[in-house]
Amino acid sequence: MGVFQYAQPSLFDRAWLAIRYPYDLVRNPLDALLSIPALSFLLIPTFSSYSTSLNLLFFYLTWSTLILSNSPLKVEVLGTLGIRVLFYLLPASAFLAFDGLTPNLAAKAKEHGESALPMGEEQGGTKGRWWKIALVSTGNVLLGVALQSCVELLFTKVLHTRSALKISTSLPMPWGIAIDLIRGLFLREILSYLLHRYALHHPDSPLTSYHISWQHTITAPYAFVANYDHPLAYLVHVFLPTYLPALLFRFHLLTYHMYLAIVSLEEVFAYSGYNVLPSGLILGGIARRQERHLMGEGKGNYSCLGIVDFLAGTSLGEDVMEDITEEAENSRVQERLKGRAKRGGRKPKNFIAMRRAANPTYWRRENKERPEEECKELLGPSLPSNPDGVASPPVQLCMG
Repeated sequence: MGVFQYAQPSLFDRAWLAIRYPYDLVRNPLDALLSIPALSFLLIPTFSSYSTSLNLLFFYLTWSTLILSNSPLKVEVLGTLGIRVLFYLLPASAFLAFDGLTPNLAAKAKEHGESALPMGEEQGGTKGRWWKIALVSTGNVLLGVALQSCVELLFTKVLHTRSALKISTSLPMPWGIAIDLIRGLFLREILSYLLHRYALHHPDSPLTSYHISWQHTITAPYAFVANYDHPLAYLVHVFLPTYLPALLFRFHLLTYHMYLAIVSLEEVFAYSGYNVLPSGLILGGIARRQERHLMGEGKGNYSCLGIVDFLAGTSLGEDVMEDITEEAENSRVQERLKGRAKRGGRKPKNFIAMRRAANPTYWRRENKERPEEECKELLGPSLPSNPDGVASPPVQLCMG
Protein backbone atom coordinates (compact mmCIF):
# COMPACT_ATOMS: atom_id res chain seq x y z
CA MET A 1 0.00 0.00 0.00
CA GLY A 2 2.93 2.29 0.46
CA VAL A 3 3.94 1.88 -3.21
CA PHE A 4 1.30 4.22 -4.66
CA GLN A 5 1.77 7.50 -2.83
CA TYR A 6 1.05 10.95 -4.13
CA ALA A 7 4.05 13.25 -4.25
CA GLN A 8 3.64 16.18 -1.92
CA PRO A 9 4.00 19.61 -3.61
CA SER A 10 7.21 21.40 -2.82
CA LEU A 11 7.37 24.66 -0.91
CA PHE A 12 8.03 26.48 -4.19
CA ASP A 13 4.95 24.90 -5.81
CA ARG A 14 2.75 25.90 -2.90
CA ALA A 15 4.10 29.45 -2.93
CA TRP A 16 3.50 29.74 -6.68
CA LEU A 17 -0.09 28.45 -6.33
CA ALA A 18 -0.75 30.96 -3.54
CA ILE A 19 0.54 33.80 -5.72
CA ARG A 20 -1.42 32.67 -8.79
CA TYR A 21 -4.66 31.85 -7.01
CA PRO A 22 -6.21 35.38 -6.84
CA TYR A 23 -5.45 35.86 -10.54
CA ASP A 24 -7.02 32.53 -11.56
CA LEU A 25 -9.95 33.11 -9.23
CA VAL A 26 -10.84 36.39 -10.91
CA ARG A 27 -9.70 35.59 -14.46
CA ASN A 28 -11.75 32.46 -15.10
CA PRO A 29 -15.17 33.92 -14.16
CA LEU A 30 -14.39 37.23 -15.86
CA ASP A 31 -13.30 35.54 -19.10
CA ALA A 32 -16.64 33.78 -19.32
CA LEU A 33 -18.65 36.73 -18.12
CA LEU A 34 -17.06 39.31 -20.41
CA SER A 35 -17.58 37.06 -23.44
CA ILE A 36 -21.36 37.23 -22.94
CA PRO A 37 -23.07 39.83 -25.15
CA ALA A 38 -24.28 42.51 -22.78
CA LEU A 39 -27.76 42.88 -24.21
CA SER A 40 -28.34 39.13 -24.27
CA PHE A 41 -27.09 38.76 -20.73
CA LEU A 42 -29.28 41.54 -19.35
CA LEU A 43 -32.37 41.38 -21.51
CA ILE A 44 -32.90 37.79 -22.67
CA PRO A 45 -33.69 35.54 -19.71
CA THR A 46 -33.89 32.36 -21.83
CA PHE A 47 -30.44 32.87 -23.44
CA SER A 48 -31.52 31.57 -26.80
CA SER A 49 -28.17 32.28 -28.49
CA TYR A 50 -26.06 29.15 -28.80
CA SER A 51 -22.77 30.97 -28.15
CA THR A 52 -24.23 32.71 -25.13
CA SER A 53 -25.57 29.44 -23.74
CA LEU A 54 -22.18 27.81 -24.25
CA ASN A 55 -20.43 30.65 -22.51
CA LEU A 56 -22.84 30.41 -19.60
CA LEU A 57 -22.27 26.67 -19.40
CA PHE A 58 -18.50 27.13 -19.24
CA PHE A 59 -18.94 29.88 -16.71
CA TYR A 60 -21.24 27.75 -14.57
CA LEU A 61 -18.83 24.79 -14.69
CA THR A 62 -15.90 27.01 -13.75
CA TRP A 63 -17.81 28.64 -10.93
CA SER A 64 -19.19 25.32 -9.60
CA THR A 65 -15.75 23.74 -9.66
CA LEU A 66 -14.32 26.74 -7.83
CA ILE A 67 -16.98 26.60 -5.10
CA LEU A 68 -16.90 22.82 -4.65
CA SER A 69 -13.11 22.53 -4.57
CA ASN A 70 -12.44 25.41 -2.15
CA SER A 71 -13.87 26.61 1.13
CA PRO A 72 -16.43 29.44 0.79
CA LEU A 73 -14.30 31.74 2.97
CA LYS A 74 -11.25 31.18 0.78
CA VAL A 75 -13.18 31.93 -2.40
CA GLU A 76 -14.72 35.09 -0.92
CA VAL A 77 -11.54 36.50 0.59
CA LEU A 78 -9.19 35.79 -2.30
CA GLY A 79 -11.80 36.86 -4.83
CA THR A 80 -12.39 40.14 -2.99
CA LEU A 81 -8.65 40.72 -2.75
CA GLY A 82 -8.25 39.99 -6.45
CA ILE A 83 -10.98 42.48 -7.36
CA ARG A 84 -9.39 45.21 -5.24
CA VAL A 85 -5.98 44.53 -6.75
CA LEU A 86 -7.20 44.44 -10.36
CA PHE A 87 -9.61 47.37 -10.22
CA TYR A 88 -8.05 49.68 -7.65
CA LEU A 89 -4.44 49.01 -6.68
CA LEU A 90 -3.14 48.30 -10.18
CA PRO A 91 -4.89 51.26 -11.89
CA ALA A 92 -3.89 53.58 -9.02
CA SER A 93 -0.28 52.40 -9.37
CA ALA A 94 -0.43 52.92 -13.14
CA PHE A 95 -1.72 56.49 -12.68
CA LEU A 96 1.00 57.18 -10.09
CA ALA A 97 3.67 55.85 -12.45
CA PHE A 98 2.26 57.97 -15.28
CA ASP A 99 2.37 61.10 -13.10
CA GLY A 100 5.94 60.35 -11.99
CA LEU A 101 7.47 59.21 -15.28
CA THR A 102 5.82 61.74 -17.62
CA PRO A 103 5.22 64.83 -15.46
CA ASN A 104 4.89 67.25 -18.38
CA LEU A 105 2.22 65.17 -20.08
CA ALA A 106 0.48 64.38 -16.78
CA ALA A 107 0.36 68.06 -15.79
CA LYS A 108 -1.60 68.82 -18.97
CA ALA A 109 -4.13 66.13 -18.08
CA LYS A 110 -4.50 67.28 -14.47
CA GLU A 111 -7.31 69.67 -13.56
CA HIS A 112 -4.90 71.82 -11.51
CA GLY A 113 -1.80 71.32 -13.60
CA GLU A 114 1.66 70.76 -12.14
CA SER A 115 0.55 71.57 -8.60
CA ALA A 116 -1.57 68.41 -8.60
CA LEU A 117 1.29 66.03 -9.43
CA PRO A 118 2.02 63.69 -6.51
CA MET A 119 5.77 64.02 -7.15
CA GLY A 120 5.68 67.69 -8.14
CA GLU A 121 7.70 70.38 -6.43
CA GLU A 122 4.73 71.60 -4.40
CA GLN A 123 4.26 68.07 -3.04
CA GLY A 124 7.90 67.65 -2.03
CA GLY A 125 9.18 66.10 -5.26
CA THR A 126 10.26 62.47 -5.45
CA LYS A 127 11.17 62.58 -1.74
CA GLY A 128 7.68 63.70 -0.76
CA ARG A 129 5.11 61.63 1.04
CA TRP A 130 3.50 60.09 -2.05
CA TRP A 131 4.95 56.69 -1.16
CA LYS A 132 3.57 56.93 2.39
CA ILE A 133 0.12 57.76 1.01
CA ALA A 134 0.28 54.79 -1.39
CA LEU A 135 1.45 52.50 1.43
CA VAL A 136 -1.28 53.62 3.87
CA SER A 137 -3.92 53.35 1.14
CA THR A 138 -2.82 49.79 0.31
CA GLY A 139 -2.80 48.91 4.00
CA ASN A 140 -6.35 50.21 4.42
CA VAL A 141 -7.54 48.12 1.47
CA LEU A 142 -6.01 45.03 3.08
CA LEU A 143 -7.58 46.03 6.40
CA GLY A 144 -11.01 46.09 4.77
CA VAL A 145 -10.50 42.62 3.29
CA ALA A 146 -9.33 41.31 6.67
CA LEU A 147 -12.34 42.80 8.45
CA GLN A 148 -14.66 41.23 5.87
CA SER A 149 -13.01 37.87 6.63
CA CYS A 150 -13.63 38.40 10.33
CA VAL A 151 -17.31 39.10 9.68
CA GLU A 152 -17.63 35.84 7.76
CA LEU A 153 -15.89 33.90 10.53
CA LEU A 154 -18.20 35.51 13.08
CA PHE A 155 -21.29 34.46 11.15
CA THR A 156 -20.21 30.92 10.29
CA LYS A 157 -17.90 29.79 13.11
CA VAL A 158 -19.10 31.75 16.16
CA LEU A 159 -22.80 32.37 15.57
CA HIS A 160 -23.18 29.21 13.42
CA THR A 161 -25.49 30.93 10.95
CA ARG A 162 -25.40 31.24 7.19
CA SER A 163 -22.60 33.24 5.60
CA ALA A 164 -22.88 37.02 5.35
CA LEU A 165 -22.77 36.83 1.54
CA LYS A 166 -24.52 34.17 -0.51
CA ILE A 167 -21.93 31.68 -1.74
CA SER A 168 -23.39 28.82 -3.76
CA THR A 169 -22.99 27.01 -7.07
CA SER A 170 -26.17 28.64 -8.40
CA LEU A 171 -25.76 31.79 -10.46
CA PRO A 172 -27.71 35.01 -9.86
CA MET A 173 -30.16 36.05 -12.55
CA PRO A 174 -29.29 39.12 -14.65
CA TRP A 175 -32.18 41.25 -13.41
CA GLY A 176 -31.40 40.19 -9.85
CA ILE A 177 -27.84 41.40 -10.35
CA ALA A 178 -29.07 44.72 -11.77
CA ILE A 179 -31.52 45.30 -8.90
CA ASP A 180 -28.90 44.46 -6.27
CA LEU A 181 -26.36 46.77 -7.90
CA ILE A 182 -28.80 49.69 -8.07
CA ARG A 183 -30.05 49.43 -4.50
CA GLY A 184 -26.54 48.69 -3.23
CA LEU A 185 -25.07 51.79 -4.85
CA PHE A 186 -28.02 53.91 -3.72
CA LEU A 187 -27.71 52.76 -0.10
CA ARG A 188 -23.96 53.33 -0.28
CA GLU A 189 -24.66 56.89 -1.40
CA ILE A 190 -26.91 57.50 1.64
CA LEU A 191 -24.56 55.84 4.13
CA SER A 192 -21.50 57.64 2.82
CA TYR A 193 -23.27 60.98 3.18
CA LEU A 194 -24.49 60.34 6.74
CA LEU A 195 -21.27 58.81 8.04
CA HIS A 196 -19.01 61.26 6.25
CA ARG A 197 -20.91 64.33 7.39
CA TYR A 198 -21.86 63.41 10.95
CA ALA A 199 -19.05 61.01 11.96
CA LEU A 200 -16.07 62.60 10.21
CA HIS A 201 -16.96 66.31 9.99
CA HIS A 202 -19.11 66.94 13.04
CA PRO A 203 -17.28 69.00 15.69
CA ASP A 204 -18.38 66.62 18.47
CA SER A 205 -17.21 63.46 16.71
CA PRO A 206 -13.93 61.97 17.99
CA LEU A 207 -13.07 60.84 14.46
CA THR A 208 -13.16 64.34 12.96
CA SER A 209 -9.63 65.23 14.04
CA TYR A 210 -8.27 61.98 12.58
CA HIS A 211 -9.97 62.51 9.24
CA ILE A 212 -8.95 66.17 8.97
CA SER A 213 -5.33 65.53 9.96
CA TRP A 214 -4.97 62.67 7.49
CA GLN A 215 -6.97 62.88 4.27
CA HIS A 216 -7.69 66.60 4.38
CA THR A 217 -4.00 67.46 4.41
CA ILE A 218 -4.12 66.67 0.67
CA THR A 219 -5.77 69.33 -1.46
CA ALA A 220 -4.87 67.99 -4.92
CA PRO A 221 -5.99 64.33 -4.95
CA TYR A 222 -4.66 61.39 -6.92
CA ALA A 223 -5.96 57.83 -7.05
CA PHE A 224 -4.32 56.51 -3.87
CA VAL A 225 -5.90 59.33 -1.85
CA ALA A 226 -9.30 57.60 -2.16
CA ASN A 227 -8.33 55.13 0.58
CA TYR A 228 -5.77 57.25 2.38
CA ASP A 229 -7.03 58.03 5.87
CA HIS A 230 -6.63 57.09 9.50
CA PRO A 231 -7.63 53.40 9.72
CA LEU A 232 -10.65 54.15 11.91
CA ALA A 233 -11.76 56.99 9.64
CA TYR A 234 -11.22 54.74 6.61
CA LEU A 235 -13.51 52.07 8.02
CA VAL A 236 -16.25 54.65 8.59
CA HIS A 237 -15.72 56.59 5.37
CA VAL A 238 -15.08 53.80 2.85
CA PHE A 239 -15.48 50.28 4.21
CA LEU A 240 -18.82 50.50 6.02
CA PRO A 241 -20.75 52.36 3.26
CA THR A 242 -19.43 49.81 0.75
CA TYR A 243 -19.83 46.59 2.72
CA LEU A 244 -23.04 47.22 4.70
CA PRO A 245 -25.36 47.24 1.62
CA ALA A 246 -23.94 43.87 0.53
CA LEU A 247 -24.40 42.56 4.06
CA LEU A 248 -27.94 43.92 4.41
CA PHE A 249 -29.21 42.65 1.05
CA ARG A 250 -27.01 39.51 1.25
CA PHE A 251 -25.53 39.81 -2.21
CA HIS A 252 -24.50 36.76 -4.13
CA LEU A 253 -20.71 36.66 -4.17
CA LEU A 254 -20.61 37.28 -7.93
CA THR A 255 -22.87 40.30 -7.54
CA TYR A 256 -20.69 41.58 -4.70
CA HIS A 257 -17.57 41.28 -6.86
CA MET A 258 -19.25 43.24 -9.67
CA TYR A 259 -20.39 45.84 -7.16
CA LEU A 260 -16.90 46.06 -5.66
CA ALA A 261 -15.35 46.43 -9.12
CA ILE A 262 -17.66 49.39 -9.88
CA VAL A 263 -16.82 51.03 -6.54
CA SER A 264 -13.09 50.46 -7.06
CA LEU A 265 -13.09 52.03 -10.52
CA GLU A 266 -15.14 54.96 -9.25
CA GLU A 267 -12.56 55.57 -6.51
CA VAL A 268 -9.69 55.46 -9.00
CA PHE A 269 -11.21 57.97 -11.43
CA ALA A 270 -12.95 60.21 -8.90
CA TYR A 271 -9.70 60.91 -7.07
CA SER A 272 -7.42 60.80 -10.12
CA GLY A 273 -7.35 64.58 -10.54
CA TYR A 274 -7.54 64.28 -14.34
CA ASN A 275 -9.76 66.54 -16.41
CA VAL A 276 -10.04 63.97 -19.21
CA LEU A 277 -12.13 61.05 -17.95
CA PRO A 278 -14.08 58.25 -19.71
CA SER A 279 -17.42 59.90 -18.90
CA GLY A 280 -17.75 63.64 -18.53
CA LEU A 281 -21.29 63.25 -17.19
CA ILE A 282 -20.66 60.80 -14.36
CA LEU A 283 -16.98 60.60 -13.49
CA GLY A 284 -16.12 64.21 -14.39
CA GLY A 285 -18.73 65.62 -12.02
CA ILE A 286 -17.81 63.16 -9.26
CA ALA A 287 -14.12 64.06 -9.56
CA ARG A 288 -14.81 67.82 -9.38
CA ARG A 289 -17.00 67.39 -6.30
CA GLN A 290 -14.35 65.32 -4.53
CA GLU A 291 -11.75 67.99 -5.26
CA ARG A 292 -14.02 70.75 -3.96
CA HIS A 293 -14.66 68.73 -0.79
CA LEU A 294 -10.94 68.49 -0.06
CA MET A 295 -10.21 72.08 -1.08
CA GLY A 296 -13.29 73.42 0.73
CA GLU A 297 -12.16 72.00 4.09
CA GLY A 298 -15.02 69.49 4.15
CA LYS A 299 -17.88 72.00 4.10
CA GLY A 300 -19.93 70.04 1.57
CA ASN A 301 -19.95 67.28 -1.06
CA TYR A 302 -20.09 64.46 1.47
CA SER A 303 -21.64 61.73 -0.68
CA CYS A 304 -19.97 59.67 -3.40
CA LEU A 305 -22.12 60.54 -6.40
CA GLY A 306 -23.50 63.89 -5.22
CA ILE A 307 -27.17 62.86 -5.30
CA VAL A 308 -27.79 63.18 -1.55
CA ASP A 309 -25.79 66.41 -1.44
CA PHE A 310 -28.12 67.82 -4.09
CA LEU A 311 -31.19 66.77 -2.12
CA ALA A 312 -29.78 68.03 1.20
CA GLY A 313 -28.46 71.30 -0.24
CA THR A 314 -24.82 70.64 0.72
CA SER A 315 -23.31 70.72 -2.75
CA LEU A 316 -20.18 72.82 -3.24
CA GLY A 317 -20.02 74.41 -6.67
CA GLU A 318 -21.95 72.64 -9.38
CA ASP A 319 -24.33 69.93 -8.20
CA VAL A 320 -25.27 66.74 -9.98
CA MET A 321 -28.19 68.35 -11.85
CA GLU A 322 -25.93 71.08 -13.19
CA ASP A 323 -23.53 68.39 -14.37
CA ILE A 324 -26.33 66.74 -16.33
CA THR A 325 -27.36 70.06 -17.86
CA GLU A 326 -23.75 70.91 -18.68
CA GLU A 327 -23.11 67.57 -20.33
CA ALA A 328 -26.25 67.85 -22.46
CA GLU A 329 -25.37 71.41 -23.51
CA ASN A 330 -21.78 70.46 -24.20
CA SER A 331 -22.81 67.50 -26.34
CA ARG A 332 -25.13 69.65 -28.47
CA VAL A 333 -22.43 72.27 -29.07
CA GLN A 334 -19.82 69.62 -29.90
CA GLU A 335 -22.06 67.97 -32.47
CA ARG A 336 -22.83 71.28 -34.13
CA LEU A 337 -19.15 72.24 -34.21
CA LYS A 338 -18.14 68.85 -35.62
CA GLY A 339 -20.79 69.09 -38.30
CA ARG A 340 -19.72 72.57 -39.37
CA ALA A 341 -16.03 71.61 -39.29
CA LYS A 342 -16.68 68.59 -41.53
CA ARG A 343 -18.61 70.73 -43.98
CA GLY A 344 -15.58 73.03 -44.09
CA GLY A 345 -13.57 70.15 -45.56
CA ARG A 346 -10.94 69.75 -42.82
CA LYS A 347 -10.72 68.39 -39.34
CA PRO A 348 -10.15 70.68 -36.36
CA LYS A 349 -6.47 70.72 -35.43
CA ASN A 350 -7.12 70.35 -31.72
CA PHE A 351 -10.54 68.87 -31.02
CA ILE A 352 -9.89 68.32 -27.29
CA ALA A 353 -9.09 72.00 -26.85
CA MET A 354 -12.03 72.86 -29.10
CA ARG A 355 -14.38 70.92 -26.83
CA ARG A 356 -13.22 72.91 -23.82
CA ALA A 357 -13.45 76.21 -25.67
CA ALA A 358 -16.89 75.34 -26.96
CA ASN A 359 -18.24 74.47 -23.54
CA PRO A 360 -20.06 77.55 -22.19
CA THR A 361 -20.15 76.24 -18.62
CA TYR A 362 -16.36 75.77 -18.61
CA TRP A 363 -15.83 79.49 -19.07
CA ARG A 364 -18.54 80.30 -16.54
CA ARG A 365 -16.93 77.96 -14.02
CA GLU A 366 -13.51 79.53 -14.61
CA ASN A 367 -14.92 83.09 -14.56
CA LYS A 368 -13.38 83.85 -17.94
CA GLU A 369 -14.59 85.34 -21.19
CA ARG A 370 -14.19 83.45 -24.42
CA PRO A 371 -12.17 85.65 -26.78
CA GLU A 372 -12.81 85.43 -30.49
CA GLU A 373 -9.13 85.06 -31.34
CA GLU A 374 -8.68 82.08 -29.03
CA CYS A 375 -11.70 80.35 -30.52
CA LYS A 376 -10.29 80.87 -34.01
CA GLU A 377 -6.92 79.49 -32.95
CA LEU A 378 -8.42 76.43 -31.32
CA LEU A 379 -10.75 75.65 -34.20
CA GLY A 380 -7.86 75.95 -36.65
CA PRO A 381 -7.93 76.25 -40.44
CA SER A 382 -11.09 74.16 -40.76
CA LEU A 383 -13.18 77.33 -40.62
CA PRO A 384 -14.57 78.73 -43.87
CA SER A 385 -13.37 82.21 -44.70
CA ASN A 386 -15.76 85.10 -44.15
CA PRO A 387 -15.01 88.11 -46.37
CA ASP A 388 -17.31 90.39 -44.37
CA GLY A 389 -15.11 90.17 -41.27
CA VAL A 390 -17.96 88.65 -39.23
CA ALA A 391 -17.11 85.65 -37.07
CA SER A 392 -18.02 82.39 -38.77
CA PRO A 393 -20.80 80.27 -37.28
CA PRO A 394 -18.44 77.83 -35.45
CA VAL A 395 -16.63 80.77 -33.82
CA GLN A 396 -19.99 82.30 -32.88
CA LEU A 397 -20.97 79.03 -31.24
CA CYS A 398 -17.63 78.91 -29.43
CA MET A 399 -18.08 82.45 -28.16
CA GLY A 400 -21.67 81.75 -27.15
